[in-house]
Amino acid sequence: MLHILYIIAITAEAMTAALSAGRRNMDWVGVCIIAWVTALGGGTIRNILLGHYPMTWVEHPEYLLITAGAALFAALIASVMKKLKTLFLYLDALGLVVFTIIGCQLAQDMHLSVIIVLFSGMITGCAGGVLRDILCGDIPLLLRKEVYASVSILTGGIYVGLQHMQWSMHWATLIAATAGFVLRIIAIRYEWQMPKFVYKDEWH
Repeated sequence: MLHILYIIAITAEAMTAALSAGRRNMDWVGVCIIAWVTALGGGTIRNILLGHYPMTWVEHPEYLLITAGAALFAALIASVMKKLKTLFLYLDALGLVVFTIIGCQLAQDMHLSVIIVLFSGMITGCAGGVLRDILCGDIPLLLRKEVYASVSILTGGIYVGLQHMQWSMHWATLIAATAGFVLRIIAIRYEWQMPKFVYKDEWH
């Protein structure tokens, strides 16, 4: 089930990334690159940091075809996608929690500490979007007031915590993913924001 959700998530991420590329007037190659970076970048950075090889997209090159195809399709139906904004916000929330749990599982399989497991989950869930925003010239969502990275950390924390309480991986995954997804949707619905840091230079 997690693998199916992963395919859905990378497809949705690639489609929304295509719109970001379109807003920057990129060509078709640029659209595909932004889609790849967004959908697969988090896992790639995680693997580099943890020294885990081969990369997911090297082991499963079909993911490159899936995300490129989704991005190009999104570019063709961009006007329709605008009407489906809510749906894609839901799919983005789904992608965040799915990527997070997959990142946690990989770090656990490498027998790493709990802190690194949570960090691995957050990197997997958030880094692709950060790379997308940087390449598109935007301030990364992770660094803004959005309740985003915190949802990833919470999802990973619930997942790891339930396993330490001897819950099965199946139930830990289901409960953590549901909790993270619901929290992200509520945050979007009610426009919850993280406290922001404001500094005014008074030295001059």
